[in-house]
Amino acid sequence: MVYKSKITETSPEPRDVQESSMDMQPEMNGSDSSMAGLVIDQRIIPDSNLPTQYVEGILDIANEGSGLLRPNFAPSDRDVYISASQIRRFNLRVGDLVGGQARSPKENERYWGLLKVEKVNGEDIETIGTRVHFDDLTALYPDTQIMLSIEDGPLTTRVIDLIAPIGFGQRGLVVSPPKAGKTWLLKDIISGIAKNYPEKNSKLKTPTGSGQRQNSKRVHLMAVLIGERPEEVTDIKRHMTDITDGMGEVASSNFDEAPDAQTRVGELALDRARRMVEKGADVVILLDSITRMARAYNLALPTSGRTLTGGFDPVALYPAKKFFGAARKIENGGSLTIIGTCLVDTGSRMDDLIYEEFKGTGNMELHLDRKLADRRIFPAINVTRSGTRQEELLYGKDVIPQVVTLRRMLDMVSDDERTETLLERLKKTKTNKDFLESLKVG
Repeated sequence: MVYKSKITETSPEPRDVQESSMDMQPEMNGSDSSMAGLVIDQRIIPDSNLPTQYVEGILDIANEGSGLLRPNFAPSDRDVYISASQIRRFNLRVGDLVGGQARSPKENERYWGLLKVEKVNGEDIETIGTRVHFDDLTALYPDTQIMLSIEDGPLTTRVIDLIAPIGFGQRGLVVSPPKAGKTWLLKDIISGIAKNYPEKNSKLKTPTGSGQRQNSKRVHLMAVLIGERPEEVTDIKRHMTDITDGMGEVASSNFDEAPDAQTRVGELALDRARRMVEKGADVVILLDSITRMARAYNLALPTSGRTLTGGFDPVALYPAKKFFGAARKIENGGSLTIIGTCLVDTGSRMDDLIYEEFKGTGNMELHLDRKLADRRIFPAINVTRSGTRQEELLYGKDVIPQVVTLRRMLDMVSDDERTETLLERLKKTKTNKDFLESLKVG
């Protein structure tokens, strides 16, 4: 269960056209039918003669049953009100991308009102069939590697492909001290995925379909930034827009926002990813960071009366673990890959506790080293501590012995020189394939 904050912004209830826009029956009684509004499927759409505009947003449902379409995940004045009757009629879920015609707000109304639902998750409402539920899908071990490296690309992605490969459906943890190059690493991962698996002109396959998925996968990229600095949010947004041609999404909250607002942005982004995976999409979420998300839940949720080290309430761990645990590969379907960052060596006992709680939950860990960063060795990846569980499922049969040889050769080098030695050897080749072929398999 994903914890959801209550939406308090609602449109006026009395005689609100939005609340009954899809349920009002036409009343002719000899009156002028031209003033009655548009009639569809024997249902009347009031105010259809008013100027309308096509709108689109992520559905966020309140406890009362009505909802808001949020263009940018976070609450704003550009949200569009959608009535509970429309949500029930079309079986809409939190996280659905809903589009349709909306009218401007009337007097004493704050939001635009959705008159008609036309599209859900990019499909016409008439063509939507039976929808599967994310929790009912069968989860498998990741067995297909996400290739991050590109020819003449950054060394960051090449090291990750060799030392800690990421598969479709991976649950990865990037453990980073302050000022170790975490933001640059995330941007390099975004660049590698966007160039190797562009989302444009992709065709999705439903999890209930038969046969094999297409060889050329298309990945939808999402960056979820919780409690981040505003300038870094801008940097990630611009990078995501440029590298994905506007196809990637960024859900962000600043550190000066209320804890409820920070957690709700993350929950809505996860629901958006789930809805896409239900359709058969391959989605990658880059979460920055798990530490700040858990801290926000610690302030947002009611206290349980128990306190762990550093003043942390154990109840706050469950929703953060629920987010991280959503990553999985779906049998005969898509996948949800989550790469989350975790802060260490910050001087906070709470941060150390959060890392210890999440240390065993992922199936891939990438450790950054502050000592390497201080020596200006980038990427500052600790190749000894980094790795992926059951990595043999991701590597090809011919690659496994080469990677084993690489690991044995690195063990012969001192701990302080392993990363630097690997980077120097990688610079002499253009691709990882050329690098591995240069190794002598014993």
